[in-house]
Order: sequence, then C-alpha cells, then structure tokens
Amino acid sequence: MTIGADLLCETLLANGIDTCFANPGTSEMHFVAALDRQPRMRCVLGLFEGVVTGAADGYARMAEKPAATLLHLGPGLANGLANVHNAKRANTPMVNVVGDHATYHLALDAPLTSDIDSLAAPMSHWVGRADSPDTVVDRTEEAIAEAMTAPGRIATLILHADASWGAAQQAVPAALIPPAPLPPEAAKIRAAAQALRNGKSTTIIVSGKALRAEQQAVLDRIARKTGARLIAQQSNGRMERGAGRPLLDRVPYKIELALKTFAETEQVILISAKSPVGFFAYPGQPGNMLPEGCTVIDMATGAHDVPAAIAALADEVGLADAPAAQLAARGAPDMPTGALTPDVIAVALARHMPDHAIICDESVSSGRDFFRTTYGAAPHDFLQLTGGAIGLGLPMATGAAVACPDRKVISLQADGSGMYTVQALWTQARERLDVVTIVFANRRYNILHGELKGVGAGDPGENARKMLDLDDPALNWVQMANGMGVEAARADTAEGFADLLTAALSRPGPFLIEAMI
Repeated sequence: MTIGADLLCETLLANGIDTCFANPGTSEMHFVAALDRQPRMRCVLGLFEGVVTGAADGYARMAEKPAATLLHLGPGLANGLANVHNAKRANTPMVNVVGDHATYHLALDAPLTSDIDSLAAPMSHWVGRADSPDTVVDRTEEAIAEAMTAPGRIATLILHADASWGAAQQAVPAALIPPAPLPPEAAKIRAAAQALRNGKSTTIIVSGKALRAEQQAVLDRIARKTGARLIAQQSNGRMERGAGRPLLDRVPYKIELALKTFAETEQVILISAKSPVGFFAYPGQPGNMLPEGCTVIDMATGAHDVPAAIAALADEVGLADAPAAQLAARGAPDMPTGALTPDVIAVALARHMPDHAIICDESVSSGRDFFRTTYGAAPHDFLQLTGGAIGLGLPMATGAAVACPDRKVISLQADGSGMYTVQALWTQARERLDVVTIVFANRRYNILHGELKGVGAGDPGENARKMLDLDDPALNWVQMANGMGVEAARADTAEGFADLLTAALSRPGPFLIEAMI
C-alpha cells in the first residue's frame, strides 16, 4: 500500500531533492518510515532545528537546488526560524516539511498544537497544507515550484499526520519543469547603459548570480570602460573570489565607512542587489547610505536572468575596446609571528587554503578585513551570514560540506554566535564532513561592545558587561568539540595557528581550531 508519506518522498526525489536535514517527532514518524524506504534520499540529523535549517541553507547555496527539512510541529519550526530568515535573505531555495497533528486531533487542542501557518508566514514565500493523502503530491509540487522560482524561495509544507499515514490513490509524479527566470528588460538595460555614458559618478552594486566569476569579469570590464565603480552588496549568499577573479569589495558594514564610500556617488545601478542601507538605525546617522539626490537604476532583480542581463548590458555598452578585467594575482602577505590576531588568521588562510575551498563566514566583527588580505588566495567560494540572525555559521558549513564532499570547507566562526548552534559539530562528526572550523575566541560579544558605543549608549558598566562578555566561566571549545566527536586543538600564537591550520587542511574530516585572539 502506498501512503501519503511515500508520495511525498517520491515527489521530492522526482525533482532532484535527494537530501533531507531533519529533526523529527511523533507526528512525522510515517514520513521517517517512508524515508527509510528510500535509499536515494540522504537523511542528515541535526540535534537542534536551527542546525537543520542552517544546513539546508548552506547546502542549497552550493548545490544550487533545494534540500528538504523535516521539522516537528510549530515549536520545531519556531526553533529553526532564525536560519530560515537568513536563508530567505540569501535567496536560498528550501522546502520545509513541518508535521502537524492528524486533522481530527486538532480540535482537542493537545499541548503541542499551535498556529503553524502564522509561524511560517513571515519567513516563507509560500505556505501550504497537505490535509489528506490525495493532496500530498499537489501540495508538494507547489512547494517545489515555489522554491525553484528565481532567485530561490522558501516554501513551507505543513503535513498532517493522517495525510502522511493514509492510503493514497495518486500516481508517482513526473519531474516538474523548473520555472524560468524573467528575461532582462530592454528598457532598463538601455537606461543603465545611458547612465554609464553620461559622465556622472556611477557605482554598480551587485549580488546573487552577478557574483559568479564569469559575470564579475564582464562587469569589471564594463566598469573599467565607463569609469564606474563596481562593488558587491554588503550581504551575499555566495561569492566567487580569489586568484584569477576580480578584486571585488563589499559595501562596508560600518555606517561612517559606507557613507564615505558613496559620498561622491551621483547614480547607482543595481544588479540583483538592493540599495545600501544601514544594518540598524543609529542616533544622528542616516539610514540610507546614498547621498541625497542620487539616482537609483534597478537594472535587474534576482528574479531576472541575471547572466543574460549582464550580457545585454555588455552588448549595449560595447566591450570590443574595453580593457581586460583586472584579476587578482596569486599571492599572500608574509606570515607574521608572535601574537595571534584576526589579521594573522586571514594571512594564514590566504597562504594555505586549498584550491576551490568553501569559506563559510560568521566571524562577525573579527572578520571584517578578511577580503583585504585574501584577494590573492586560492580560488574559493565565500558564503556569509546574510540576514544578521547569528547562529548560521556552523550549520551553513555543515550543509555546504554535504553538498560538496570533494571540497574543503573552512568555517570562520565567532565564539559567541557559535554557541547558538554548536550542535552542528556533532552532525559534522557523524557525517564525517570535511570541515575545518576556526573559532575566533575573544570570549565576548565583541560586536555588541562596538554597537553599545555606536548607538551612543556609552561604555559598559558591570551589568552591561555581564550581558556582553563570555569569560566567566570561559568557553572551552576544544572540550566542547571533543565531546561531540570532533578533534580540536587551541592556538594562541601566529606560529602555532599556522602549524595547526596546515595540519588540519592536509587531512580529511572535521577539525576545530580554537584561536585565542
């Protein structure tokens, strides 16, 4: 007998969704049993729902297709919502399967009953319910189609227990045809090209598919021919960097630096990007980083065929006489000695990271200058925290490693935010994932010390320090990693860190370095 849960599995697999990050409960047991009958589906357990959703985010950024998540009722979804928020900001495709009580049980208001639709809606582009076995295929196909809509969307499918265990009459579906992205808009391409020719100070801000190496090179040539400046949006889901790729910087996080960056800008062209704004409001500071009167041309959104839009702009501008793209040469600064600092860590990575590594960055304040040192590092993909909800780094690295088992993943992790989802280390050990985690151990929420001053609230006193510092008791990442099955060691000098990094990168499997900065 085919049940609804079997059809859910078959529909996912028919559309290439063959990885499920999960933390299930009673309502999802028939789906768990159906997954057990599907050897083509890789099931990865996370010990906290934020690990599940964050791993699905990292996976999809690298696999370029959605994973499924399996979450237990409203509370399980709620536990994972912070990283669903980050995934939404990264334009990550994701299909969340959230169990719910049997339809006839809802009226009894059992302890775990909740309004799952309302919980899911703010972080999802689509929310639907499969309330009978014969609605499972249709609802699942709707969720998949939504997730695959450019540039990538969040779909949350609520699966009632009786829809999962009930006998189903529907046939196994064929694969969907993924929705095509929107074609470039000729009028907007012409407007951008005219702006590039009018002699005004112009900045091109890019994100999404515009941050792939091929598109960056074309945009760099366009910028060099027209005298425009090319810069990446502050937060991006995935960026190809390193030697052989353009030396592309990001919009600064700090308000004063961002305002300085755009002080002379008269017009901005957005390609799969948003107009730059401050991460937060600060007393006496503007929220919009662009000067008054600056013209904004939204040439293409992430919903468009971004590579085609860039190619059309190149045709409109004409690149026959354009300079070649300026690409980063392979190289790195000399390795410092002595004290271990974030700059030392960046230099060591620039010198030692292997070709085609995946950098997953949640170093927060410690990693803001990472780009400056690593332009000439080996070619790599750079994945970062996008929505500002901390606790993404370790799960994101976990998912990226599942998606790309042949590539070394390097996780740059602030110690405070790492504690949100430290359980991801256990998943890395269980799955034998090739992840090197570098914990920036300053034993404080360093970013919040800066924000306290930034908003004009003064220097921290005793109570404020209790909320911002992590030194009483001090976290011991080596012991925590060992307790979850991950080998780990501590470094407190530049020389010691370089030795540990070299050793960790030379062997497979998870390894954690606690960097005492």
